[in-house]
Amino acid sequence: MTTVTPSPAGVDHLDLLESHAIFILREVAAECERPVLLFSGGKDSAVLLHLAAKAFAPQKLPFPIMQVDTGHNFHEVLEYRDAMAVKYGAQLLIAKVQDSIDQGRVPDPGPLGMRNRLQTVTLLDAIQHHKFDAAFGGARRDEDKARAKERVLSFRDAFGQWDPRHQRPELWQLYQGKVNAGEHLRAFPLSDWTELDVWQYIERENVELPTIYFAHKRPVIMRDGMWLAAGEFVHPKPGEIIERHMVRYRTVGDASCTGAVLSSADTVADIIHEITLTNVSERGATRADDKFSETAMEDRKREGYF
Repeated sequence: MTTVTPSPAGVDHLDLLESHAIFILREVAAECERPVLLFSGGKDSAVLLHLAAKAFAPQKLPFPIMQVDTGHNFHEVLEYRDAMAVKYGAQLLIAKVQDSIDQGRVPDPGPLGMRNRLQTVTLLDAIQHHKFDAAFGGARRDEDKARAKERVLSFRDAFGQWDPRHQRPELWQLYQGKVNAGEHLRAFPLSDWTELDVWQYIERENVELPTIYFAHKRPVIMRDGMWLAAGEFVHPKPGEIIERHMVRYRTVGDASCTGAVLSSADTVADIIHEITLTNVSERGATRADDKFSETAMEDRKREGYF
């Protein structure tokens, strides 16, 4: 018979998730020489940055934050990224997919082509250039089947690749953070969080977010079952029309393939209520590049994706 030890009085599940995440942040920072926090400007990386600031307060972050910029970002997210770097006094590094294209490192998909998958080469080049031996990411196991296979500390070989069959055991939340020469690790402090946990924590901690997470009226195009933002990176194809709807985004990514959802939820409380009524993950509902194949994310992760 399994005995469940009750949480101390006054400690809820968000306290436990926060404590574990802060433990991981501190342990990796202590074990590794040159960590970096990957910051997309999305809700998960916003929570991760908030947790990192808590973990090392009153000092500034002991590592930089880095965004891999596809060049197709929502303007609201770029403004938010810059504001958060200033707020937390963090060193902001920007690795640009366009630089990888210009250098011939990745093929040019054209001005309207999807660039999400191209981020992998840009990320690995930036890790190698800055000699980072650890990268914190905001991925959660409930997002995707491939991410459900991910360890909290996920090791990448000398080529930046991930092999889900050869990972270190993490029994009883015991971690082995030693990085071998030429390798680096990805650390995921939010692994055990759910989308609902993230939003409840955002509400409790009053974490700032980009405005696109909240319902707003926007010109959109229906394509492949998703509402894409009409504008600089998405133009109507024959037979498509631009409509204006109240929408919000559940995830942040390349504007050419990240869809919005019809919604009137314009407060965190409204979003939490909305999430409790859905049974589709944010990536499954709003990322075109994840719909091409059931193994799309795993294939990308094997290559070195976040």
